[in-house]
Amino acid sequence: MTPSRSARSLGAAVLATLGLLLAACGGGGDPLAQSPQAPSAADTVRIGSANFTENRLIAEIYATALSIKGVKVERQFGIGSRETYFPALRDGSIDLIPDYTGNLLQYLDPQATATAPADVYAQVQQKLPPALKVLQPSAAEDKDAVVVTKAFATQNNLRSITDLARLCTTVTFGGPPEFQTRAYGIPGLQKSYGCSFKEFRALDSGGPLTVAALRDNSVQAADLFTTDSSIPTNDFVILDDPKSNFAAQQVVPLVNGAKLADPTVANVLNQVSSKLDTATLTDLNRRLDGPDKPDPSQVARDWLSSAGIG
Repeated sequence: MTPSRSARSLGAAVLATLGLLLAACGGGGDPLAQSPQAPSAADTVRIGSANFTENRLIAEIYATALSIKGVKVERQFGIGSRETYFPALRDGSIDLIPDYTGNLLQYLDPQATATAPADVYAQVQQKLPPALKVLQPSAAEDKDAVVVTKAFATQNNLRSITDLARLCTTVTFGGPPEFQTRAYGIPGLQKSYGCSFKEFRALDSGGPLTVAALRDNSVQAADLFTTDSSIPTNDFVILDDPKSNFAAQQVVPLVNGAKLADPTVANVLNQVSSKLDTATLTDLNRRLDGPDKPDPSQVARDWLSSAGIG
């Protein structure tokens, strides 16, 4: 399990702890931790990222797209947790960062209960401080999902968690230990779908233990993340969540509103969001995880070109 996965799980009570773990991983630590920095120049957009691979890649996509369109950018990647980068956005140390709507809402309001994409996005807009704005959300989501093998889905005619509910008493479910108690985990599946599993097996968060357990049928269903490249690699099936047990986690540009004086900034970022979906983000993650380990800037530039942006 990489720190990228733990950091995006919902649960406001553990966000601070996870943020510290993130800052400790990934090599360089928090670039804002040493000393405060002055705001960027008026004609420059300083782009940050959290300290995990996917978020760095999206930040690089934003940076490259803006550069191509003539906007001056500075990169300040690998900042760490939301507890660090959100204040930096507010004070102008950072101008732009890719965020995830559900986790952002939980940070802004730990009591928020919205889960549907439009509701989550609307509440984020309402609860942000006036200086900050979210632009158009993308269709790309990186969130928890109930995943089964293709063979199990075909054998039992499964398309959604609703379909799984009739089998739950015969199913062993695998996932990170915290999934057993978090509101959107086993309790949420019981509440939303009446799904009481035969057994819960504590594994890892979207890591090799969970993937191996699904493959060898030690578990028949598991918690993985929607952009995990192991899902297409192993031909796993994500079950639909029609009752929105898992809150929407759309990738969205979070920006200091002062930088939107240049309309090019919003136009470019909205164009990126309009082209980015979950399948695309999964494929980009797969490329970065590949044996050749390509440079993220090249992956970003290649995708922008294919999307007609670069």
